Amino acid sequence: MTRTPPTATELALTAEVNLLGLTATSHQFERWRAKRWLAPTDQWTDPATSALRPDIVHRAAWLAALSRPGRGISWIGWTFWAIDDTEQTAALLRQALIRTIQLPLRQAGITLAQIPHGDSDTAFETRQNLAARLLEGRRAIGRDLDGLLRTRAGTVGITLPEPRTVSNPFDASLIRIGARLLTGGTADVSPEELTEAWRSVWTGPPEQLDRITVAHLAADHAGTDLHAISPLAHGLPGLVHALEQADAHLLCEAVRACTKASSTLTKLLLERADAEMLTVLMDDVMWDHWVRAGGIAPASRLGEAAITLSTVQYLLVPGWAEDLHRYQDRMDRLLDAPTAPTSGGRPV
Repeated sequence: MTRTPPTATELALTAEVNLLGLTATSHQFERWRAKRWLAPTDQWTDPATSALRPDIVHRAAWLAALSRPGRGISWIGWTFWAIDDTEQTAALLRQALIRTIQLPLRQAGITLAQIPHGDSDTAFETRQNLAARLLEGRRAIGRDLDGLLRTRAGTVGITLPEPRTVSNPFDASLIRIGARLLTGGTADVSPEELTEAWRSVWTGPPEQLDRITVAHLAADHAGTDLHAISPLAHGLPGLVHALEQADAHLLCEAVRACTKASSTLTKLLLERADAEMLTVLMDDVMWDHWVRAGGIAPASRLGEAAITLSTVQYLLVPGWAEDLHRYQDRMDRLLDAPTAPTSGGRPV
């Protein structure tokens, strides 16, 4: 098929990207425009000067750096949609999040329509069977990031903050409960079952779990069901509905915040990890509320699931967004802090 020759504007952008030591072609520009990662060509220049806009050059350079033959850029593409925050990019973002959050169902050959509603015995049994199907063939995760870091620290004599919650948020007992929550919501899991699952892997202060239990009992006595206000109150169908109904600008805001936080965390752990930095990160509730349960987001399906989970919590969990922004400030300060020099005068 004959391709249209590159325009003068495309050639100019190619040259700018080349000056940065990267390579981008008009064919790539075409694909990036089709994906809505790059603006239409008629928006690349400043109307007053006809010069290429710096943000367009910056975006093209990022895309060129991220692009690899035969490989996608995963959730990083979502970041560009969230930054642009237009009606079209918000719609693409919404579709991507909804598609990702339903991945466990697709992997098990289940559709959302197969999950029955209602509290009849038949509906309950069907949801329990669907939850069991979600777990078939699932690989167990022996230790999460927290466990790996603690084991490593122990071998070299480093003391890290004491655990505050569970030994592993991906423990099989919690995952089994999680599968039932996805298919049936909190109505299908009794408070006693949930507490027992947490207690089986709890390594934090015992009194903390006791306080949680007491809070639920007090709420029940007052006629308030705390599980009913959980993001999983209505299972996966409820999460999909929440994403469908979320305000477009708020959705973009949530993804911008979550992708920025995951990128900062990854950079910290790869480039600045030391005992002091880890202690600061771990000595915060967001270590358990976010880092251990979706903070690490590789450029893969696993990373897309992590960003989706974070986005859902940002939108639905009271106070979670504020905590993430506070944690972002903490990570930024750690990233900006000077590194300790070595004896040779170079940073560690």
